Amino acid sequence: MDNAALTTAPVTYGAVGASQAPDLLSFPPAGFRPFEGRARIGHGEARWRSARLQVLSWGVKRRSGFRVELIASDASTRNEQVYSPDGFELVHPGDTAMLHFGPLLEPVRVVYVIDDADRCGFGYGTLEGHPLQGEESFMIEHRADDSVWIVVRSFSRPSTRWWKVLGPGVRIAQLILTRRYLAALAGRLET
Repeated sequence: MDNAALTTAPVTYGAVGASQAPDLLSFPPAGFRPFEGRARIGHGEARWRSARLQVLSWGVKRRSGFRVELIASDASTRNEQVYSPDGFELVHPGDTAMLHFGPLLEPVRVVYVIDDADRCGFGYGTLEGHPLQGEESFMIEHRADDSVWIVVRSFSRPSTRWWKVLGPGVRIAQLILTRRYLAALAGRLET
């Protein structure tokens, strides 16, 4: 599917937003495998502010080795475009992106964004052409003890028979990438 067609294509699963469900790990959408990983990435207001900007500008993906190509952004619904200090536009619901990891292409759409006083991040859903069907979210939490955490949640299944045959390898790759996501914001962050 070409980039223009991706901008209007529906996501490839029905349970949009389910990565936010508190009971996702116990009751995932039928036929999908859930996952959650979390890691402490520091503490304090400065860490929170920096991690917030990083997660809301695709920093988790970029710092994990992905190149993020924004295909479509509905800027007409925004009062203004906001960028992180490193020049990346902040995510917005409805944004369509192509994630590049080596030769692998992953078309996705941002299905929700959360930007609260102590929790922020976003979730994206897969589009046609992605190796998986499902949703993945990246959240930063600033807890009462002043610690800052990253939480990665997903539910997925192979998108085609070809990817199903490669299933065990795909699961291993998902675990490796999730470890990279959890470590991506643990180092020095820009303020």
